[in-house]
Amino acid sequence: MAAEIIKLGKPMAANYGWKLDANDRTRLLDLFKPAWPDVIADHVTFGVRNGRVALLATTGEVVGSVNDGEGIQTLIVAIGGSTARADGGIYHITWSIDRQRGRRPVESNEVIARLGWVTCMEKISVLLFPSQI
Repeated sequence: MAAEIIKLGKPMAANYGWKLDANDRTRLLDLFKPAWPDVIADHVTFGVRNGRVALLATTGEVVGSVNDGEGIQTLIVAIGGSTARADGGIYHITWSIDRQRGRRPVESNEVIARLGWVTCMEKISVLLFPSQI
């Protein structure tokens, strides 16, 4: 089942997603050493820019990772058993980037689309907190 949403109130331009539980973030940082100097590693983007939504999922699973070798490292996340977002993207956590190389977190989407990802040997459950990002 894909992540469920409920539209609320007046539309507004924003990104919505889930903040990663602090303890899970620490655990994941031990398991997936940041490859690049600028560590993000704090949220999963839902991908909605216009409209207010309530995100009902409260857990996810890290199922893979990708590092393009050029400044982007990303973890792949399944929400409700699926990595596929409604907008055609993939649920992910931008893990680390290299801003000195001009890299930006939004580039994770392109890296995933271009390179795919390596599947984790075991899925790693994480707690998620709905949030405007």
